Amino acid sequence: MEKKLKNIIITLSVIAAALLCVLAYVWFDRQGMIKDLNIEKEDLTAQMIQLQEDYAMLSSNNDTLNHQLDIEREKVQQLIDRVEKTEATNRAQIRKYEKELGTLRSIMRNYIVQIDSLNTLNMSLRKDAEEARKAASESMAKYEDLKTTTEEYAKQVKIGSVLKGRELSLTAITAKNKETERSSRVDKLKACITLVENDLAAKGATVIYIRVKDPEGILMTEDSQQIFNMNGEQMIYSASREIDYQGSEVEACIYFDSPQKFVKGVYTVEAYTENGQLGTADLLLR
Repeated sequence: MEKKLKNIIITLSVIAAALLCVLAYVWFDRQGMIKDLNIEKEDLTAQMIQLQEDYAMLSSNNDTLNHQLDIEREKVQQLIDRVEKTEATNRAQIRKYEKELGTLRSIMRNYIVQIDSLNTLNMSLRKDAEEARKAASESMAKYEDLKTTTEEYAKQVKIGSVLKGRELSLTAITAKNKETERSSRVDKLKACITLVENDLAAKGATVIYIRVKDPEGILMTEDSQQIFNMNGEQMIYSASREIDYQGSEVEACIYFDSPQKFVKGVYTVEAYTENGQLGTADLLLR
């Protein structure tokens, strides 16, 4: 009986030792698993913090996109807070957070593509704008050059289009239409001038005005209301004549019959059109 009891005790001791070994193994195995889970949680947290830093580096010139980025940054921060409050042993929840992390990464990649596209577009727009400014500047320079050239050409044309005269002469005519130098026989004065050829000058009716001055330099005129405009300046004239000018050389004579008597001395005649003076000539009456 005593021997049998001893065998039972030995058997129970062996079973107890075996159970103790099993329990020790299970405990150490659980501790290792918990350690691995904590490492996994720490790694997940580190990835989230890295994602948070990556989001912080993203920015654009688009206000709407920046607002969306702020929302995603807040989601990452909330996920980090939830992971920190979750036990590492709650593997189901940790796996859920890992999926959320993957979604946030995918969203971030999409934003990176959008920002790159916007940056590329902005660079292209800036390049186009710079090219447009350069083209506008070049066009303006060409316009200014052309304007200057055109204005200069217009000035030259204006100058070249002015009628010019040559060989202006002043002679005294008797009542019998003969030339004389004796003041007592003078009936009227005759001024003749040749308009030179000019293809640029205006064609058609052209009025030639003469201004006759007596030996004392006083303008002689039949009527003080005989006024013409010469380049915007009003001038009194002694006599005038309208001719048909067609660009070819033409001679014109204008007669002046003074209401005053002619006296001895030098008479001066000036010939004009509305665009300028044609010439001057003198006549000595004895």
